[in-house]
Amino acid sequence: MTTASSLAGNRGNSTLIRFLKMGFSFPTMLAGILVFLAVLTARSRFDGSDLWWQLKMGQVICATHHIPLADIFSSTAAHQPLVPQEWLAEVAIFGAYKVAGYSGLMLWLCLFIALLLVAGYGLCTLYSGNAKVAFVGAMALWFFASPAYSIRPQLIAYLLLIAELALIQLGRTRNPRWFFWLPPLFALWINLHGSFILGIVVAAVFLFTSFVSFEIGSLISRRWNSESRKMFVLAIMLSVAALFINPIGLRQILYPFDTLLNMHVLLGNVQEWSPLKMSDSAGIALMAVLLSVFLLVALRISQLSFDELLLLTLGTWLAVSHLRMLIVFGILAAPILTRQLAASWKGYNAEEDRIAPNAIMIGLSLLVAWFAFPSAQELQAQVEAQSPVKAVDFLRAHPLPGVMLNEYDFGGYLIWAMPEHPVFIDGRTDIYEWSGLLGEFGSWAMVATDPNVLLQKYNVGFCLLARQAPMAHVLPLMPGWKLVYNDGIAVIIARTAPNH
Repeated sequence: MTTASSLAGNRGNSTLIRFLKMGFSFPTMLAGILVFLAVLTARSRFDGSDLWWQLKMGQVICATHHIPLADIFSSTAAHQPLVPQEWLAEVAIFGAYKVAGYSGLMLWLCLFIALLLVAGYGLCTLYSGNAKVAFVGAMALWFFASPAYSIRPQLIAYLLLIAELALIQLGRTRNPRWFFWLPPLFALWINLHGSFILGIVVAAVFLFTSFVSFEIGSLISRRWNSESRKMFVLAIMLSVAALFINPIGLRQILYPFDTLLNMHVLLGNVQEWSPLKMSDSAGIALMAVLLSVFLLVALRISQLSFDELLLLTLGTWLAVSHLRMLIVFGILAAPILTRQLAASWKGYNAEEDRIAPNAIMIGLSLLVAWFAFPSAQELQAQVEAQSPVKAVDFLRAHPLPGVMLNEYDFGGYLIWAMPEHPVFIDGRTDIYEWSGLLGEFGSWAMVATDPNVLLQKYNVGFCLLARQAPMAHVLPLMPGWKLVYNDGIAVIIARTAPNH
């Protein structure tokens, strides 16, 4: 006779087995590998020129409980109005530093790269229904996201793009109520990064194709049912309204348009905004993905939906135009390719899961990730290899008179490490383009104009430049200037005669 206690024990054992199967499933094991890959990818990418001024901005916001709306760090763009389009991410970055210093920042980077890859894996699984093929999509995303692997707000923003695609897919295939998670997502996005506008464009693509129905060979479009479309329209309207939940209102919403339409010096001279070279590995990989997608369609192995075609076109145009947009191509293309390949590979069957091997692989992945995580000393060494750490120590010990002109890439670190001395320029290229300095400085740095013009205009007393910078070789040869410091990373060249 079965007792109540034995029934309860059986139910408990069954619950434990289900938990173990879920926690040590094959997809979880693959996610563990992605976490391990994230740490290996991040461990040598700690330092970045933009990290430091964003860290300082986060510190200012936390200390004052106020979001600066004008420049407070430079001598050349002082009080220039700015758009705080990344203020919430800057607070999050500083929070990581506050908790554990450089190690906290590295943990932040590892965490968000891991979240990006695991979320991409989840999106590809949602699209394809095949957890094995989805891992191929996650690896493709890992490759195309390479330019974005740094401690910057855009890493969070592109995670939100994946979330948006997942919500739209869930809303149109399962329950339209999923659409109503979009407004809070956009309320968050507008305060994290200017790429929210990309999310609006993606939503508009799905809205447009929801009205269209046709079938041309293997290219298809299916009109949504009226209820789903109405709920999606309402969600988009609420999402646009949610964009106004930001510190300065309409100006912050229009910021991405200003960047694309008016900041010609930024787009033409900053490397990450340069066009993709199709002969590079990333360009070849992009072409390989597109060829695979359209070859599968041409051979009628798989169909391609109209919304997928438009998203592929959008992602390709952005990536070819700007190197930093490769990650967008990866996010948009990976789920499409994995859906097409889903039928060519046997799918995941939970009944065939083997808990012990999966648990061992998960444990090994996390163990390797633990040991691969760089120490505080290694992180300090990365900073010293790329930033003017010793030059800052020199300037504190030997103060120099006059305005400091600094290397563009050094500006962020100087804002963080030497806030008492205003910088000449840094990675906040928008305010320097608005003030007119960016173009002037670019010509000066490349010795395209008479160096004395800019030096006299801003009454520069000394220059802190990268050792390999062209002006680091030219300026010491000019009358009235002398090399006073050189550590192999940075040089300091001081004025020896009065500025006339």
